[in-house]
Amino acid sequence: MLGAVRQHGRAHGYQVRGDLEYWGAHEWSNAKPGSIYHALKQMARQGLLHAHEVAPSTAGGPPRTEYELTDRGTEEYFTLLRAALVTYDQRGDMKTAAIGFMVDLPRAEAVALLKERTHRIEAWRSSVTEHYVPEEGPARLGHIGEIMNMWVHTADSEAAWTRGLVERIENGAYTFAGEGEPFVGVLAEDEENPYATAERHPGDDR
Repeated sequence: MLGAVRQHGRAHGYQVRGDLEYWGAHEWSNAKPGSIYHALKQMARQGLLHAHEVAPSTAGGPPRTEYELTDRGTEEYFTLLRAALVTYDQRGDMKTAAIGFMVDLPRAEAVALLKERTHRIEAWRSSVTEHYVPEEGPARLGHIGEIMNMWVHTADSEAAWTRGLVERIENGAYTFAGEGEPFVGVLAEDEENPYATAERHPGDDR
């Protein structure tokens, strides 16, 4: 959510909700309307966001609250982003968000963090294979061996994908911080969201 607000500069809660639904976050995270509005208010109380009270439009309708990252919020955002890029054993929503916002970092730093991620995956895999050798198969541990089999295959897949991503970035893919106009991954004001859930929530108008 900090990243969504940051991309707009200032954004009201309904914009943030729209962006998260546009990114499919309601499918891969717990970003539901109620939790989004609650989190924005909570982050404002924590000093990560500044809440701007905006007057009602001349067309009518209730006033909205627009949020903007504070210096502390910006620092927290980049701390979370860097940690999520290097951490292997984390929730899927954290990994997904990290990849979505990695271009907010300089290219060289993103590459270094992703390489560190690969090192951590390989270290974790080595710790597992001290007790389980994939080539021998899971049978000697009974069906429990399938759990370790799943872990190892998942680690191998993530490591291979991360190495591929690093190679693409090193070869010039994508626009990172300081390199020019970034990719715009948010909806324009009043742009229709093709992935909106159409679920109404009282917070939509605030």
